[in-house]
Amino acid sequence: MGFGHRVYRAYDPRAAALRVVAESLPHRPQWLDLAIGAEEAILRVFAELKPNRVIKTNVEFYAAAVLQGVGLSPDLFPATFGLARLAGWSAHVIEQAAVDKIIRPEARYVGSPERHLPQAHA
Repeated sequence: MGFGHRVYRAYDPRAAALRVVAESLPHRPQWLDLAIGAEEAILRVFAELKPNRVIKTNVEFYAAAVLQGVGLSPDLFPATFGLARLAGWSAHVIEQAAVDKIIRPEARYVGSPERHLPQAHA
């Protein structure tokens, strides 16, 4: 839908990054300026109508603009969102199968306490 998240209440940093990408695309969607204005108006309305509930822009809002800007058919957007999550879903399945238990977010980590993680290079 482009707004709100079950857990996170802040503006999604991925949405901010995708907005920058959408604005810099060589084939920028013609409706992008309208979408940016709509986003600002929608956030104002949410703030007025739901002052006790923080509803901010999420990753899906600008993902559609980026996908269209690179020439992907809107029919493929849902599959793209699913593919983006597939590695994470697969990792969860493998981890859960190893312990024969569905892992819940409040589960206690039982892996090795320290492990070497390679540093990302910018």
